[in-house]
Amino acid sequence: MRILLAGRNGQVGWELERALVRLGEVVATDRDSLDLADFDAIRRVVREAKPGLIVNAAAYTAVDQAESEPDAAMRVNGEAPGVLAEEAKRLGALLVHYSTDYVFDGAKRSPYTEDDVPNPLSAYGKSKLQGEQSVRAAGCRHLILRTGWVYEHRGRNFVLTMLEKAKQGAPLRVVADQTGTPTRARDIAALTAEALGCRPPPVGTFHASAAGETSWHGFATAILELAGLPATVEAIPTSAYPTPAARPKYSVLDSSLLPRTTGVRPIGPWREGLAALLSEIRQDWA
Repeated sequence: MRILLAGRNGQVGWELERALVRLGEVVATDRDSLDLADFDAIRRVVREAKPGLIVNAAAYTAVDQAESEPDAAMRVNGEAPGVLAEEAKRLGALLVHYSTDYVFDGAKRSPYTEDDVPNPLSAYGKSKLQGEQSVRAAGCRHLILRTGWVYEHRGRNFVLTMLEKAKQGAPLRVVADQTGTPTRARDIAALTAEALGCRPPPVGTFHASAAGETSWHGFATAILELAGLPATVEAIPTSAYPTPAARPKYSVLDSSLLPRTTGVRPIGPWREGLAALLSEIRQDWA
């Protein structure tokens, strides 16, 4: 089977390119070879590749910048997935698309399930919700995976930022009243590959985050503790760190449905994934 992967240089895309090779021939694209803002390019690349599986790991991910560029975010996150879905339907291909915990408003205080009604607070969240709706409206076979608080050993993410600031001796003040689930990109890619190996593969919308929950402050504290860095993290409220985009105060996802219905292994506790990553980073430092 030929697999077309969009977003090979992103955190999840990088891991997917390696995880999907056991399923078929991977044609991996980056922004230079497939710009999701260019709908004609999407159609051309898909029709040239003729994939049986399309995996969209590309996205506009600048959450705060999206507030001043809502049209750009909507084009890439909201409209482009619909173009990919139309092409998938034309080919009879399965489309895998990634969404976010930020489609929810955070009003709940228990993990969000796939049946909960989205209500995004930000331009980014609205664009990602539109992307889900565009995929469903196209009528192709699809697997939408919602996740959040993604990190890995490359790219720009919270883990690498905290490590860098701690090594520089910078004061660390981190929001303590937003709760979610840090999830390693490698674990998302592994779960995706395992789900796609099911016969038949699952279709529909599922949550795909690590187990457990913590605040950004709790996440930062765990990063420094597991990395063996002697730094103190001050807990602050959201009001002390204003951002252009509103974040949900609670965006934990209940990710039990996919394992329950397919038998795939769920992603383990968030702290285990973090410990594994930091162990690899320490080996790289050595």
